[in-house]
Amino acid sequence: VQLVEPGGGLVQPGGSLRLSCAASGFTVSSYGMRWYRQAPGKERELVAGISSYGGVRNYAESVEGRFTISRDNARNTVYLQMNSLKLEDTAVYYCNAPLSGSWGQGTQVTVSS
Repeated sequence: VQLVEPGGGLVQPGGSLRLSCAASGFTVSSYGMRWYRQAPGKERELVAGISSYGGVRNYAESVEGRFTISRDNARNTVYLQMNSLKLEDTAVYYCNAPLSGSWGQGTQVTVSS
């Protein structure tokens, strides 16, 4: 089981970025998937989640209305579309498959002018 996260990068406040998480060894449609983030000096926090099959989504209050989690079953990939980015969104972002205990390697997102 492996989760690979390309992407991330530097973006200005108000900008957008899409993170991807490519899975191997299991099918993302069968698993609930989550995105977490960890800013310097802070604990890792849950940002967004999507349930298996039915695709029920939930979000942290701090990103509600700005971030969207989605899943492409054909590509076996989960995405996190991030819009209206703020300085405080700067963090390392991780994807996670809770039932498998697998984590991506993390990708840095920096929001800066």
